[in-house]
Parts: sequence; structure tokens; C-alpha cells
Amino acid sequence: MTAETASNGEPTVEKVTAEEASGYLRMAEALLFAATEPLDEASLSARLPDGADVPVLLAELVAVYENRGVNLVRVAGKWALRTAPDLHFLLQEHRQQTRKLSRAALEILAITAYHQPVTRAEIEDVRGVSLSKGTLDLLIELGWVRIRGRRRTPGRPVTYGTTEGFLEHFGFQSAKDLPGLDELKASGLLEGQARTDLLPLSHREPEDPLEEGDDGSMAILPEHDDAVDDDRNEPQTAEIIDLQS
Repeated sequence: MTAETASNGEPTVEKVTAEEASGYLRMAEALLFAATEPLDEASLSARLPDGADVPVLLAELVAVYENRGVNLVRVAGKWALRTAPDLHFLLQEHRQQTRKLSRAALEILAITAYHQPVTRAEIEDVRGVSLSKGTLDLLIELGWVRIRGRRRTPGRPVTYGTTEGFLEHFGFQSAKDLPGLDELKASGLLEGQARTDLLPLSHREPEDPLEEGDDGSMAILPEHDDAVDDDRNEPQTAEIIDLQS
């Protein structure tokens, strides 16, 4: 496809034909179907011809898949094909749940998601019990929690927050889409000693990003003792969790 030249010498953009637009749509659909993870618009643009209008193509695909068995949805600023919400029941009996998070890990994950950026001391304050090292390490290993930076307070404690992988796994566009407090209680993610009256926290002290060479490893968590929530008898693995079910 070539550009024409107007009478004033300025190049004009040739309109995309219906056949070309249909081809671009099929290409975008193929890319989204084959992708192993959600794709952003920049990634799609890099793989499509220059004349492809990615936002228009995505809007058209959203309409095409609106009433289909799979929908095109936006999660964490990216696009992915997902099973239609009303058909989740078809997959439930085939879903393997051989791994399970402990109750402490679920509480810490929920507190981090609602309080971020949050320090270890603040997590302990909400839960009303000291934090064991292995539980937080597990959530970081799963890719659902990350070290964000350091607080501008004495001791420069590290702060924690959720990751893009957390949003993608639970199907949220951003942290603003998290369930309300009532839904959180109903799902059983905050029980026992957790102080739900503190949700959400408001932080007056700003945080700084980690400096080069600082991976947050200086934030040493205590080993098990009488005051630490003991998860040694609970499996420290991950479960596929659906907050919307």
C-alpha cells in the first residue's frame, strides 16, 4: 500500500480497504489466541502491518466476542482471551487444586493488596500477630507480591505491594477493581485475628524506589518463636483461587 501526494505536496494517507481491514482483524485475533500471556497494544502494533489501527481492531474484537464462549478482556492494561464468566462452571471439575495456600498466606496477600505500599510491621499490626519469614517469601516466589521500595522513616523499612501477575491471575484491571470489604470478609480471606477496621491504611510517609544494588535483602524477618504465626503444619504451596466465584 503506497501513499498518495496531495496538490500542496503533502503526503496523504491512503484509506485501508475493507479486505485489508478484515485481514488485520484476523491477524490480531490470531496473535491474541496464540499468546501465552496478555498482550498490550504496543506488542500488537509491533506485529501488525503499519496500516493497522490497533485500538479499533481491539474494539471490534471485543464486540465480536461479547456473546461468545470466550471474551476479549483487558487485564492489567493488556488484552487476553478468557472464558466467558457464565461458563466458568464448565471448567471447575477439570481444574486441579493440588496446591494450597495457608490461611496466614491468604491473609497476608489480602492485606498487602488493600494496604499497599505496606511494610512488614504494618502487616503485623493488621493481623495482630508477628509475620513468619517463609510465608512472605512464598508470595514473592509465586510472583504475587514484590518489594516496592523503602519508606522515608527511621530504619528505612522496605515496602511491599502486589504485582502485575497478581492482577492477571485474579482478572483485575488494577488494584481499584479489588472486591469491597464485605466481599473480602465473605470470601473468608480475612478472618481470625485480622483487624479489618484498619482497611485501607493511609500512608503519610512517602517511599523511595530501591537504589541500584539494593534488592531489599536487608529486610530480615524473624524466625519462628512463640509470638510468630506458625505455619509449619500448614502446606506452603499455591492454590488456584477465584475471588469472583
